[in-house]
Amino acid sequence: MRFPLWKYLLIVAIALVSLVYSLPNLYPDEPAIQISGASASVPADQPVLESATRALTVAGIPFHDASVQGREGKQSILIRVNNSNDQVRAQDVIRRGLGDNYVAALNLAPTTPDWLKALGAAPMKLGLDLRGGVHFLLEVDVEKALEQRQESYVNDIRTKLREKKLAYRSVAEQGKGFVLKFQTEDDRQKAEDALKAEFLDFEFARRDTSEGFYTDLAFTPQKLRELTDYAVKQNLTTIRNRVNELGVAESVVQQQGANRIVVELPGLQDTAEAKRILGRTASLEFRLVDWEHTGAGDGIAPPGTELFPFKDGKDVPVLLQKRKIVTGERVVGARSGFDEFSNPEVNITLDTRGGRLMADATRDNVGRQMAVLFVESKQKTRLVTDEKGNAVEVRENVVEKNVINRATIQSMLGSQFRITGLDSPAEAAELALLLRAGALAAPMYFVEERTIGPSLGQENIDKGVKSTLVGFALVAIFMVIFYRLFGLIANVALVFNVAILMAVMGAMGAALSLPGIAGIVLTVGMAVDANVLIYERIREELRRGMTPNAAIMAGYDRAFTTILDSNLTTLIVAIILFAIGTGPIKGFAVTLSIGIMSSMFTAITVTRGIVNLIYGNRRVSKLSI
Repeated sequence: MRFPLWKYLLIVAIALVSLVYSLPNLYPDEPAIQISGASASVPADQPVLESATRALTVAGIPFHDASVQGREGKQSILIRVNNSNDQVRAQDVIRRGLGDNYVAALNLAPTTPDWLKALGAAPMKLGLDLRGGVHFLLEVDVEKALEQRQESYVNDIRTKLREKKLAYRSVAEQGKGFVLKFQTEDDRQKAEDALKAEFLDFEFARRDTSEGFYTDLAFTPQKLRELTDYAVKQNLTTIRNRVNELGVAESVVQQQGANRIVVELPGLQDTAEAKRILGRTASLEFRLVDWEHTGAGDGIAPPGTELFPFKDGKDVPVLLQKRKIVTGERVVGARSGFDEFSNPEVNITLDTRGGRLMADATRDNVGRQMAVLFVESKQKTRLVTDEKGNAVEVRENVVEKNVINRATIQSMLGSQFRITGLDSPAEAAELALLLRAGALAAPMYFVEERTIGPSLGQENIDKGVKSTLVGFALVAIFMVIFYRLFGLIANVALVFNVAILMAVMGAMGAALSLPGIAGIVLTVGMAVDANVLIYERIREELRRGMTPNAAIMAGYDRAFTTILDSNLTTLIVAIILFAIGTGPIKGFAVTLSIGIMSSMFTAITVTRGIVNLIYGNRRVSKLSI
C-alpha cells in the first residue's frame, strides 16, 4: 500500500488552494454606487470622488468606504451605502451633482477581505434567479433609424440616375420619402422607368407645378415596418455582442414591445461600464477634407460641405465634404494597439464592399487629406421647475460629431488601415469594442434603471439551499452509518470536492444559477456513488478471504474502470448540453463538468491517500468498513 510522496503533496496543495479560494463565498455583498466617465476619455479620479461624497453629505445620505478603483486610464469610483433605499437616493443625488459627463450605476460591492483579494480570490457570481441584479430598459429611436436610411437612399437614387445618364434637377428627403424634381416630362418618365425597376419598396406619385415636374416617392407600409423591425433587431444583436464583449455571465437581453429592449445583468458586474457601453450609439464616418474652399467664414460651411470641431477642441474646426466614403456599418473587425511611436491606435478591417469603396475614393485622391468623424448620440438631462414648483428631469436627445483624426492619403487604401490621434489606450480599447460589437442601427436611450430581486423569490431560494444542506447531511450520515471510518473519509473528500468546485467556478467567473445548484447536488451524489462502488468492492474482497491491505488495493484498482466509464459518459452528456444549450442549461453543464472532474480526484485519489495514512504503515486484522 505504498503511496508516493508527490501524491500526498499534490492532495495537500489542491486542498489548501481550494479552501482559500472558496472562502470569498462566505462574505455577503452590500449595495453600492459605481461612477465612471461617460466615455473612456473622461476620468473618474479623486476630485470627482470628492464632489460625489460632498453631494451625499449635503443630502444627508450615509456612506462608507468610498474609493477610486482600477488602473490609470480605466478608473471608476465605488461608494458603499447601508441599504437599497439609500442606494437609489444616492444614485439620483450623484447623477444630478456630476452631470451628464459621468455615469452613476447601481451595483453590489464585495466584502471580501483584502488578504483574499491580494491572492486573487473572488466569490462565485450568482445568476438572476438566485441573486437578482440590475435591470435596464432602453428605447430605440426608430424615427432616427428611418432618417438614416433615407439619407442612404438619397445617395443611391442619385447614383442610379447618374449611371443611367438621366437628367434631374434635385433629389431631396420629404417626410417618410423623397421628392425628385425634373426639367421636362420626358426626363421624369425616363427616370421613373429606371427607378421602378431598381427600387421596389416605394410608391410613386406625380405632381406638376409652374416650377417643374415632380415625382414623390414614399415608403410602402410594409417597408416602413421592415425598417423599424430591422432597427430593433439589429440593436438587439449589437447589445448582445456588447454584453458578451464585457464578459457578463448569465445576462438577459430581449425585446419588449415594438421598440424597447430589456437588459438584465446579474450579480457582481461592472454596471457603470456596462451602462456606458450599452447605450452608446457610436459610429465612424470616413470623409475627405474639402480642398476646394479655403474655409468657412463666420462658421457657415459652403454648399456641399460641413464644418465639424476637432475632438476636445484641440485643433481648429475641419471642413469636410458631405459625401461619406464609408461608415462604421462596414467595419467587420477592430482591435486596439500602439503605433511605432507608442501612441494608441485602432486597426480597422472593412467588409468587401467597404474596402472597394475606400479603394475607389483614395485612389483618386492621393496627396489629399481624409478625416475620421466620430458620431455619437447621447441623452442629456436638465432640471426644470414644473407648475407646482417641483424640480423635474427633462431628457434631451443630442447628436455629437467630432473629428478624431485627419491625415494625408499617401497611397490607395483597402480593407485594412488604422486610426490614430486617440487620447489614451483606454479610449482606443473602448472605440475598438464598440466597432467590433457592431454599430447600432438607431440611437437608444435609457428609459428605466433599477435593481431587481431574485426571480425565484427569496423564500424559494432559502428552501432550495436548505434542502441541499439537508441532503448533504443525510448523505454524510448514511456514509458514516454504513461504512464507519471509511464513510467518514468519504465525507471529508466530499467537502474537498465542493470546495474545489466553488474555487474553480469563482476563478472562471462562471455564474451559479438554480440549475447549477442541481449540478452540484448531482455531483455530490456521483462522488458518493464512486466511494460506494470502491467500499463494496473492498467488502467483497474481504469476504473472499483477502487480507485488509490487499482488499483495499484490490477495491480501488478494480473499481476504477467502472467509475471512469460512468463519469466519462456523464461528462460527454455535459459537453453536449453545453454545446447546444443556452442560459441555465449551460450553467448546469458547466457545474456538472467541473464537479465530475473534481469528484474523480477526491473520490479516488484523496480517499485513497487518507486510507493509506491510516492503514498503510501497519498490519491490521480488521477494517472499519
